[in-house]
Amino acid sequence: MAALIDFPAPVGHLSAAGDLRMPFSETVKYCILGISVALLLVALGILAWQIFRCCTRSPSTYMRQDTVNSDLLYTEEKPRRAGNYSGAPNTRVEEVSTEVGRLSRCLSQTSCPPTGSSQADRHMAEQDKVRKVDGSLRFSIYYDQLQSQLVVTVLQVEGLHDRSQKHSLQPFVKLSLMWAGSEGVELEGSTDEEGEGSAPVLWAVLQEWRTRIVKGSCNPLFGDQFSCVLHEHRDFHRINLRMEVRDFDKFSRHTVLGEVRVPLGKLNISYPLELQEDLQIPQKDLVGEVLLSLKVLPTAQRLEIGLLKVRTVLTEISSDAALYARISVQCNQCKLRHQKTSAVARRLVTVFNQVLMFSLPDFPLQQCKIVVSVYETQTTRTSNKHLIGQLTVGKEKSSEDEHWRLMMRAVRQPIAKWHGLLI
Repeated sequence: MAALIDFPAPVGHLSAAGDLRMPFSETVKYCILGISVALLLVALGILAWQIFRCCTRSPSTYMRQDTVNSDLLYTEEKPRRAGNYSGAPNTRVEEVSTEVGRLSRCLSQTSCPPTGSSQADRHMAEQDKVRKVDGSLRFSIYYDQLQSQLVVTVLQVEGLHDRSQKHSLQPFVKLSLMWAGSEGVELEGSTDEEGEGSAPVLWAVLQEWRTRIVKGSCNPLFGDQFSCVLHEHRDFHRINLRMEVRDFDKFSRHTVLGEVRVPLGKLNISYPLELQEDLQIPQKDLVGEVLLSLKVLPTAQRLEIGLLKVRTVLTEISSDAALYARISVQCNQCKLRHQKTSAVARRLVTVFNQVLMFSLPDFPLQQCKIVVSVYETQTTRTSNKHLIGQLTVGKEKSSEDEHWRLMMRAVRQPIAKWHGLLI
């Protein structure tokens, strides 16, 4: 007898499935649908924009890249199959190889600067840089015989070229009245430029002036007038007027654009005389000599610098004038803390006999620069210091000073030598 099958349970499940509803309202459903459609439209827009860029891009870029690649492949295969190519590919390969060589030289010069540049090379580079700055200085000079007064008027600087892209020129003129204090005085280690035994002329600064600063002008007008009384220094053959055109810097690192030197003995300045001179390459003047002692102690990593004597030219006798020196050392691109000597009463030959010790950061020394700056101050009253001159001794990566070489040959022994004080 056949069994009857009862299906009430599946029918109940189907009815329950048919009664399922999403727990969102109709508004939420339409919002989700709208967001989906918006995202789809954005994606289609981005796809269309990319297709448009690919279609509108010029094929020259790909052709150029393929050409360079083929030329480089040809350059590699040229030694093996040089006879299988015509003249046109050879010309193209030569041009590409020349361009590659030029670019490699430029990249090597930019990324790897020469490490063996000496101080003389940098000085020549600075002189070449200064030589590119053109211009002239117009001024007037007059000596009043009744009042024994020298009057100098700076009128204008013309023809300056602003080659700096960081800031505009801010020129001013620094004037120095130089007096030849001594000639032919022979000291140990003092020789002239030609190597002869006679010492060079030592100069003294009688007066210093500065004009006002004219901002943003390559042809500044000044009209500043300066005067001084010359009772004791009437020998004009020993007096020079040095005028330096400088670019102002707020950190006192003024750039010297050029200078004009006027020997008063060669001019007739009994009446006002107006002149215009071209700017020349600036040069230093010898204003004194310093007896310096150097001693190196490799084990203790210490450098001893002794300031023994300073010889300068005295233009006038002053009882309260004193000298002191500021010594700074830079070793292996590390600047050490500077030190100062005590002030000593100024004489024709000022005796210090003071030794300053500097701890070196590392040894051996690949580069060391010693800068000695001599200042004049007053002991009886408060006044600003006045720079007399500077000297530099040391060792570069490719060259070294004679005094430094003698010191390294006699380790742990002080070596003394005269040096010129320049300004």
